Amino acid sequence: MKLSLEVNNLEQLANICGSLDKHLEVIAKSLDVVINNKGSDFTITGDSAALAAKVLEDLLILSDKQAIGLHDLEMCIKARTHNDLPSQTVNIKTRRKIIHVRSANQQHYVKSITDKDCTFGIGPAGTGKTYLAVARAVEALERSDVRRIVLVRPAVEAGEKLGFLPGDLTEKVDPYLRPIYDALYEMLGFDKVTKLLDKNVIEVAPLAFMRGRTLNESFIILDEAQNTTIEQMKMFLTRMGFGSKMVITGDITQIDLARPSQSGLLHAMKVLTDEDQISFCHFESKDVVRHKLVQRIVLAYEQFES
Repeated sequence: MKLSLEVNNLEQLANICGSLDKHLEVIAKSLDVVINNKGSDFTITGDSAALAAKVLEDLLILSDKQAIGLHDLEMCIKARTHNDLPSQTVNIKTRRKIIHVRSANQQHYVKSITDKDCTFGIGPAGTGKTYLAVARAVEALERSDVRRIVLVRPAVEAGEKLGFLPGDLTEKVDPYLRPIYDALYEMLGFDKVTKLLDKNVIEVAPLAFMRGRTLNESFIILDEAQNTTIEQMKMFLTRMGFGSKMVITGDITQIDLARPSQSGLLHAMKVLTDEDQISFCHFESKDVVRHKLVQRIVLAYEQFES
């Protein structure tokens, strides 16, 4: 089939095709097609030619807003091959970046964060649970919808011991919040994050430090929630104050508690299922947004354990 893309200039075409046509090679390999082009006129052959054309059209839209990386390309291919594009897409806009939310489950998740007071994101590693929650938090802070971001994590180790780490409990927990910090740096910049931490506009707190507090006008994220006890989860959920939002993320297949059945996340999924201002969003292996091998690893473990 033939496809002509209405590009504005050669730079946009290069953004779509990639350096030395690397993006075209990835599309061809992923969809088992042959792609040839002369400028913005493409000839695509193979059973999935129409699918490849849709991916190129998606890249055209994306190229108008940002530089396209291999991660963006993989997400476009995945969305099309899973037929996973919702009719109405939701994007997250921060000053430094526009986050294009790909899968239907991720779309449901970010929409729920906007619409509900409390949202649970439950699923395997790499599905964007924490990253998208941080993006929504930064967006809300920049819009002045909230006055601060509070990042919380239970001090339960995944097979390691915290005791040998230097510093107080906050400093011991900090390394375990690295994915959240990385997302913040990407969306706000290192200097900005450092200033907001100094001003306590962004606060990092171990779960144990939340007892007795009420958080008003805050965007509160509890990460690794599968490692909370039932009592801790109840305590955390009741910290919500006026004008606040909560997002709780966790992976129920990775519980590090001595008694996994006592996970506060598992318990909350049963107790709060009928509360209309709480949304439970479940992610699957197909939502993994890391390297393609990560998705296959997650799926292999799911199949083995079932």
